[in-house]
Amino acid sequence: MEYKSMLHTQRAYFQTGDTKDVEFRIRQLKKLYQWITVHEQEIMDALYMDLNKSNFEAYATEIGIVKEEIRYTLKHLRKWAAPKRVPTPITQFPSKSFIYPEPYGIVLIMSPWNYPFQLTIAPLVGAICAGNCAVVKPSAYSPHTTKVMADMLRELFQEKYIAVVEGGRQENQALLNEKFDYIFFTGSVNVGKYVMEKASAHLTPVSLELGGKSPCIVDETADLKLAAKRIVWGKFLNSGQTCVAPDYILVQNSVKDKLVRYMEKYIRKMFGKDPMQNPDYPKMINEKHFNRVLGLTERAHIVCGGGSDVDMLKIEPTVLDQVTWESPVMQEEIFGPLLPVLTFYDIEEAIQMVNARPRPLALYYFTKDKQREAMMLKQVSYGGGCINDTIVHLATSHMPFGGVGNSGMGGYHGKDSFDTFTHKKSIMKKSVLLDIPIRYAPFKNKLNILKKLM
Repeated sequence: MEYKSMLHTQRAYFQTGDTKDVEFRIRQLKKLYQWITVHEQEIMDALYMDLNKSNFEAYATEIGIVKEEIRYTLKHLRKWAAPKRVPTPITQFPSKSFIYPEPYGIVLIMSPWNYPFQLTIAPLVGAICAGNCAVVKPSAYSPHTTKVMADMLRELFQEKYIAVVEGGRQENQALLNEKFDYIFFTGSVNVGKYVMEKASAHLTPVSLELGGKSPCIVDETADLKLAAKRIVWGKFLNSGQTCVAPDYILVQNSVKDKLVRYMEKYIRKMFGKDPMQNPDYPKMINEKHFNRVLGLTERAHIVCGGGSDVDMLKIEPTVLDQVTWESPVMQEEIFGPLLPVLTFYDIEEAIQMVNARPRPLALYYFTKDKQREAMMLKQVSYGGGCINDTIVHLATSHMPFGGVGNSGMGGYHGKDSFDTFTHKKSIMKKSVLLDIPIRYAPFKNKLNILKKLM
């Protein structure tokens, strides 16, 4: 009943039309930006307590991305929100056609724990800029960051406009029993299926930002030293707890040993001889997740790393060799600092291997061969990715980020965030000065004229 009352209040407020005013939206985004700027250290401290993220990593992967989203949105919002004149077919002469962007209404944003600030506030920027009211449900697994966000949203916005709900699974289930006009969910595939099932009861549209086993393919033409450096950075960012982290290496057999040696070198260079004592190396979010990830190393051939400390909830950056598709580590998304290495002999084989499995959220391909690059882009379906780098394709407001198939549906960032939370209303305005009679019955002797017009 508490949630029903909250949503009833939000619907009543939405009906006032306040949130549809573009200047109102701009003011809310500016308030949000200012609060984040003033409280940057508080946000970074919370991320450190939840995930042991350094200030650098917290700003680079969370705060900075959100602030850039807001700046980009403020620059373009008036243009995005304006009605668009579009062509009208000759059969409807005389008339004019327009597309009117309008907000869906009340949206639910459910966010995960791995990038708790970015993956909560970036979608909220989209909901606000499109003119919606929102209910924000952050993860209970990142309590310090959730508290900072809850304090922020309650300080900045009235609950009738932006509400925040804290709690865990019980609160998630209760919210999903209510009717929303749009649901934006970021999390695991299994929970995403549950969200979609619950949304179907109300025919509520959804965006699902999921995950999966994202491959990192390295062929014999690649700059192996640079590939290893960028793979190690992307894989062990946030200690591997990244939905678009390289989940496994698929390397051409002839250069595997060399690539592995370079990766070992860069693990030592970036994290030191004892990564467990590195204050900037993130930890697992909780003991349950720690045990699950560590369990994937049992009976595995460890090339480097493998150490762990349950008290610190840290697992060393770990490279696994002699891995097969049947190995335990290849049966689920790893979401931790383990990097299995598999091999292929030619690029066609690598493409077949990836295509035989569910479509991943990301794919990374290291190569200098433009023909092979074109083959990979043309023949493999995945959410998005990089050529000769990892991760960075999502750190832009100029391209949508999202999955396909098992890795999700829908995209956001920049204009795509506005579009995600917007219904495009099509309007044709007909003239009252002229009414062409061909469409009206009787239809005798009109078919040939109709064919010429259409």
